[in-house]
Amino acid sequence: MKKYVMWGSYCDNVLEKRAPYRQAHLDNLKALHESGQLTTIGPTQDVTKVFAVYVAADEASARQLIESDPYWQNQIWTDYEVHEWVQVY
Repeated sequence: MKKYVMWGSYCDNVLEKRAPYRQAHLDNLKALHESGQLTTIGPTQDVTKVFAVYVAADEASARQLIESDPYWQNQIWTDYEVHEWVQVY
């Protein structure tokens, strides 16, 4: 399995707009983490960007994990980049 770094952006007024989807988002993240498909995820301090490391067979599979998240499906995340990552340490 390969690791993929994701950098994404949040929508404006994210703290208010995410409320209806937050629990589903957190449940999804927990399931991905427990299954080994998500190493880490979190927002920047100013809640404008999100960073994550996904574990997947290929880039298409990593994108599928990202795009199945309630935050992506409900435009809380507005865009993202994904890059294969080589973990040295």
